[in-house]
Amino acid sequence: PQAAPVKDKSDELLMSPQSEMPKLPPAMPYVPKDNIVDMDLSEWPGYAGIIAANNGFEPTDNSIFFKKFGFKLRIRKSEEDNWAGLNAGQFAVAATTADVLPVYGKQFKVITPLQIDFSRGADGVVVRSNIKRINDLKGKILASAQFNESDFFIRFLGQEANLPVHVLASATEQPDANAINLLTCKDAFSAGDLFVNDLQQPAGKLAGCVTWAPKTTEVAEKSGGKAVVLTTNRNLLIVADILIVNKGFADQNPKMVAGLVEGILEGNRLVSENPDQYLDLLGKVYKWDKAQAKAELAKVHLSNLPENLAFFSGAIDMAGSFDGIFQSAILAYGNNLIKDPADSKKFADTSFLEALKTNPTFAAQKIEIAPIRTSNASSSVEGDPLLTKDIRFLFEPNSSTLDQKNADNMTNLEGIKKLIQVSPGSTILLRGHVDNAQVEYFRKQGGEALVNQQALKAMELSRNRADEVKRLIIEKYKVDGKRIETVGRGWNEPASSSNPEMNRRVEVQWFTLEN
Repeated sequence: PQAAPVKDKSDELLMSPQSEMPKLPPAMPYVPKDNIVDMDLSEWPGYAGIIAANNGFEPTDNSIFFKKFGFKLRIRKSEEDNWAGLNAGQFAVAATTADVLPVYGKQFKVITPLQIDFSRGADGVVVRSNIKRINDLKGKILASAQFNESDFFIRFLGQEANLPVHVLASATEQPDANAINLLTCKDAFSAGDLFVNDLQQPAGKLAGCVTWAPKTTEVAEKSGGKAVVLTTNRNLLIVADILIVNKGFADQNPKMVAGLVEGILEGNRLVSENPDQYLDLLGKVYKWDKAQAKAELAKVHLSNLPENLAFFSGAIDMAGSFDGIFQSAILAYGNNLIKDPADSKKFADTSFLEALKTNPTFAAQKIEIAPIRTSNASSSVEGDPLLTKDIRFLFEPNSSTLDQKNADNMTNLEGIKKLIQVSPGSTILLRGHVDNAQVEYFRKQGGEALVNQQALKAMELSRNRADEVKRLIIEKYKVDGKRIETVGRGWNEPASSSNPEMNRRVEVQWFTLEN
């Protein structure tokens, strides 16, 4: 007998997408009672330092916050993004990712005094096994949630691959052939479940999903070889957890905010130096066994004081920055969703971090973000890049001299530098190209011999142009030259048969570890 068809559960997992950013209630200051500050946190190992500093979730005399700063912290575990409650003063403090702030913008009356951690592998894109790079998602459909780090993650990758994102109004809408199409689910876990269900349908429509651990590995395992994890943010540091504090509370209680910042940094230090000591405590509050607590803790980088200072100043050279992530989110969501973007300076308040520069507790700390490698990890230019993008640099005619007065040239150089910056261990391959408009002219003038002669010159010019881009990136941004490789392809790979200008370009291939 034939097996019964798998039930399609799509309707239970989908939701109608929002066409505009969520609205928040009017801002009100949070007022602490009985010397207790209320905080909302989700289930996430990156908050281990907070939990360690507070010795659990409940307010207690036996916490760093009380012993050193005279107030108690009460933590409520919540998986709900209750930004309305934070804005309205129902609680004082929460944590989120830096990309969320541009979504809510000027109406969100919070300050950001601290970066808590970087996610290192929790977020991921799972795809059908025939998909090798982000560019292969053009015209295809992914399941995703809306307005959270998974949404930002795929939008960021699409943006870097020169692919727009189109949000489908429903599962029956025809996908945009020139975009990555997103089908909106109730949450990131639902996106994973929807893709698993789709893989079991005879005429599945989904190319993949954007979700987070442990759903990423679960989806791949349940697919029976039909799906693979294309990439995670293990070595792509654009998902940064930050502390957000009700602004009215912060204005009225700066000493409490200073205590929160220093206490969390102290908790991060303690956990980073001796993680095994805090596995039982982490397991207790999140109901994990010791093995799970250890595995989960390995997915984060708890940020120290110098990493915080560099994150907010933009000086960190092996990870994303606050303003960089903020601006990337504005670009990724676009003018249709973020119509009047806020300035990142509206949120960042580094005064509490600056006050700790001379604190002896953190005097020995250094920036320690580094690539995470497995035994088979490679960022070489052999194999498939995570994504490719074509960039048009304007050179002087028949020359490899780049016009440095051209604003677009400088913007493009900055964009390549940022790719290297946000992904420890990644490498860039610059593939130079020139146009083929004169090939027929050369053929008429001197036959195939002249064509071949000029082809060699074109190959050399395209290589020299790629080398010039590399030289300027190294010179301007102090990037390690070993992370950039170049090759000249002459006119052998035209991007357009009718527009020569499209062929005067540098193709950027981005190779990240684990891909």
